[in-house]
Amino acid sequence: MTFREIIDSPSPNFDERRAEVRYLILHYTGMATGQEALDRLRDPEAKVSAHYLIEENGTIHQLVPEEKRAWHAGVSSWEDESDINSLSVGIELVNPGHDYPGYKGDYRPFPPAQMDSLLELSKAIVERNHILPWHVLGHSDVAPARKVDPGELFDWRWLAERGVGAWPAKAAGEMDPSPVHIRRMLKDYGYGFSGEDDAELRVVLSAFQRHFRPENFSGAPDPESAALLQALLDEKGKQAI
Repeated sequence: MTFREIIDSPSPNFDERRAEVRYLILHYTGMATGQEALDRLRDPEAKVSAHYLIEENGTIHQLVPEEKRAWHAGVSSWEDESDINSLSVGIELVNPGHDYPGYKGDYRPFPPAQMDSLLELSKAIVERNHILPWHVLGHSDVAPARKVDPGELFDWRWLAERGVGAWPAKAAGEMDPSPVHIRRMLKDYGYGFSGEDDAELRVVLSAFQRHFRPENFSGAPDPESAALLQALLDEKGKQAI
């Protein structure tokens, strides 16, 4: 399967990278229509952009050249890196998203045509930039205190099974679900923390659960979350050797 021709839809919102690409960050647009999102991402006053936008019918727009630094991640971090914009390629998926103050969302599953285009585009980005599986992330992974996208309806497992991103092959056995242990594993996997606050732990763990256990993302530490984290850390360790 080959995705549709990429439409050049240039945005003025970019600057120079300060590092080589290491991450692929997936977002949803969180706006009522794809055209509204495209207009905003190309509005110089908005000061936001992404490298690509994929419509629900699978149409792909390129807004910023990959060698440039698009402005999509905002205040974010992963593996103690804070300039995620310099280190990443950003893809926006058209989806009205969740409700937030002043906006009534219409969050819904991502259509097959959109996911097919994302898969092929992501594969090409991952291959040419040598992006590791655990470096394919959602906006909520790198900015869990601010963002929930692409959200619990995004099929990370489907994507990983086709060669883009990480997914635990098999959850480890019974694991210690204590907050101290869960926090340490989340940090080891890459999530950022500003302190040792239990409320922050629940927010970060909820982001992890949205990604790897979307049927329950309450943020409560539990044995299954600990087992999934350990399985991912084991896989990360094997592939890093």
